[in-house]
Formats: sequence, structure tokens, C-alpha cells
Amino acid sequence: MRIQLAALIIANSYFLSSVLKYIPLPILNCHACPLAAGACPLGTIQRFIIMMAVPFYTVGFLGAIGSIFGGMTCGWICPFGFLQDLLYKINTRKIHISERYHITRFAVLGLLILVPLITLEPWFCKICPAGTLEAGIPLVLSHDYLRSMAGQLFNIKIIILVLLLSSMVFIKRPFCRFVCPLGAMLSLFNPISKIKLEVDGGCNRCGKCERLCPMDIRIYEDPNSMSCIRCMECTRGCEHIKLKL
Repeated sequence: MRIQLAALIIANSYFLSSVLKYIPLPILNCHACPLAAGACPLGTIQRFIIMMAVPFYTVGFLGAIGSIFGGMTCGWICPFGFLQDLLYKINTRKIHISERYHITRFAVLGLLILVPLITLEPWFCKICPAGTLEAGIPLVLSHDYLRSMAGQLFNIKIIILVLLLSSMVFIKRPFCRFVCPLGAMLSLFNPISKIKLEVDGGCNRCGKCERLCPMDIRIYEDPNSMSCIRCMECTRGCEHIKLKL
């Protein structure tokens, strides 16, 4: 009986995993990762572009999440964002870059759409550092035949990952700020989302919120900036910033 119960649990777990692999998550979550329990929306969008189709479900799902939470999933549940926060805690000299350069994310978003349309290849998936870390390295290490197949592209992926990981030690969330097209998509909803930030009249613009913010935003100037990931760090450092539901 116990063996049958264990087999049933394993079978159902495999079934659930197989089903969930086709459900997008509002975070970077490489479909090829052995532990992935959902689909990466960026990979799904690129695949549909290659098929000359519109990913209505994925776009609608991201729209629903964004219209309620804005970019909050980036600040709370994205594992790649968490990794960046951890590496930035390493004690070393830090580099501060203005929020105005965050516009580069939208250029990457444009390329995410344009390049697959031209090349019929999901190029962002091929070089995505999150995918390299979550899927590429574990798969190559665990399968001999994949190690023999890893070529120049894999070497390029590793170089990109190493450079990015190194930059995380010195710059707050560099991938989120300058590269992530998913964050760019969700951030479009910040000004209109149900959950917002507001600054009351008692704010004296001391700059503490900007120092605490992982995106270096002056919250008192634009509480619902499209760069905001709604991590709420600013509310912990200032009583004049509140979450508005």
C-alpha cells in the first residue's frame, strides 16, 4: 500500500510538473531548467513570433499581473533578482548609475520581438544569463553527451554570465535595470496598476529612499516610476512613503 501511494505521488508530481511547464510565470524562469515548474514568458513570446502567431494567453496573463501589481513580481519573487541583491551585499566599492539609463531595457524588448521575426530563432533564450545559470550549466554538468556538444555559443553564454555576475557586485540589479525585457513589459503598468506607491506632504526629500532603492529611484519625484520593482525597501526607510491599494 505504501509503495502504491508513493508511486501515485510520484506519478502525480510528474504530471503536475508536465502541465505547469506550459503555464507562464511573471519572472525569468528558463523552461529548460531541470527544476522549472513553469514556462518563461519571454521564451513563449519568441516561439509564437517565430510561428507568426500572437501569444494571446501569455500577453493577457502578463497584462493581468501588471495591471494589478505593476513590476512587483520583479522585486519579490524573481530568483535572478534575488541573486543580484545577494551579490550586491558583498562589501566593495559601489558604482551608482542614473535611473535615466534604464531605457535600454526597452531597446532589448524591441530586439526580443524584432530578431526572432527576422532570424526565426529565439536569440534571447540562446544567450539569456538566467537560462545559462538555471539550465545551461546544470544540464552540461549532468550529461556527458551535452558536454561534447557544447560549442562556441556556450562559451559566449558563459562569458556573458560571468561579466554580468561580476557587475552585480558593484551595481544594484544591473540586469533588471538595463537588460531585462520582461521587467520592461511589466513596468509599463506601474503608472496604472491597482497597487501603487504614494508620498505624503511630510516628505522633505532627504534622499534616503533613493539610497535604499535597488533601482536608484527618487521616489519623491515619481512614486510610480516605470523603473520601480515595488520591492518596498523605500517604505522601510521612510514613513512618508506608503503602499496604496
